[in-house]
Amino acid sequence: MPSVCFYFQMHQPFRLRRYSIFDTEPTYFDEAGNAEILKKVAERSYEPGTKLLLEMIERHEGRFRISFSVTGVLIEQLRAHAPKVIENLQALAETGCVEFLNETYHHSLAFLYSRGEFREQVDRHAELMEEMFGQKPTVFRNTELIYNNDLAEYLEGMGRFKGVLTEGADALLEGRSPDVTYRPPGCEGLTLLLRNYRLSDDIAFRFSNRSWPHWPMTAAKFADWVGELEGPVCNLFMDFETFGEHQWADTGIFAFLAEVPSALLRRAGNDFKTVGEAIDAYEPADTFDVPQMISWADTERDLSAWLGNAMQSNALHEIYKLEATIKQTGDAALLQSWRRLSISDHFYYMCTKYFSDGDVHKYFNPYQSPYDSYINFMNVLDNLRSRVLIPQK
Repeated sequence: MPSVCFYFQMHQPFRLRRYSIFDTEPTYFDEAGNAEILKKVAERSYEPGTKLLLEMIERHEGRFRISFSVTGVLIEQLRAHAPKVIENLQALAETGCVEFLNETYHHSLAFLYSRGEFREQVDRHAELMEEMFGQKPTVFRNTELIYNNDLAEYLEGMGRFKGVLTEGADALLEGRSPDVTYRPPGCEGLTLLLRNYRLSDDIAFRFSNRSWPHWPMTAAKFADWVGELEGPVCNLFMDFETFGEHQWADTGIFAFLAEVPSALLRRAGNDFKTVGEAIDAYEPADTFDVPQMISWADTERDLSAWLGNAMQSNALHEIYKLEATIKQTGDAALLQSWRRLSISDHFYYMCTKYFSDGDVHKYFNPYQSPYDSYINFMNVLDNLRSRVLIPQK
């Protein structure tokens, strides 16, 4: 019977305000709109969800254990608009049953474009996790579980990580199980935990789907599925907004979550581990070779959600072209604006993929179309560029 690793991602971006080509104000972000969304998500998901987790840990006397990654940009917004969520997260940290992971502070794609900026964001996020939750993270998750062999090599070179989370992509597993731990090629000091996307998505996407053959999903049924796995660890990775926002409270999602620990723990051999504990407990069974970039997004599990069209490629290229100039100014406000513009969500909103992934791309999206998103972003970027670039003589 496997150990169960629940890992939850918490993130909300700073969305842009409507910004026309004639706009000259250096205020780029929709403060009122972002606050409204944050408060809504906190009320529906973050507050009741974190409160429930505290109750579950107490009820099961520490046997229920979980892991979190919380972006720096979300922490900033929680401090301003939902401090109760911060208090609950800190209370979770104090239980000793919750592990906080390291990632990019701004939920950015920096590893693809600037290793220097990537390192700065990772270091800044690690400092924030220690400041907020008293933990020095030893496990890393990149934005949207984006990963390849180069990332593993880079992280091992940083010398402070023992493990990395990524997607259990079928094409690379080649028939092997995601329910064992793996080693990146050439990295003896890192262990990989792979998301079991089928069981994770059963909760995150299919739970309330009445046309799904397995609806309704109960905790007992789910525990049976976990018990059928042959590997030693079942990695259930999902957005925390699953609880109360993506799956509303009236679907029964909170009741399901509350019942899962009992359903699993009553079966002999089952337990819960944080991701770090799973890495310590289970030696890698094989090498997981990932020469190309993968992610947990969409059915392709690649980077096409952010780099699938010319608009996205152009926007990303142009934003990172400004990095050196922005940093040379020494202007903290300019740097903050630039980094907030690097948040991956801006490029996700430009995605032109629909069909099976369309509803996912529309969620929390403030734009009428991907083209609307691109034009608005580039108007903002043009203003930022005009503030830092010295005109040619």
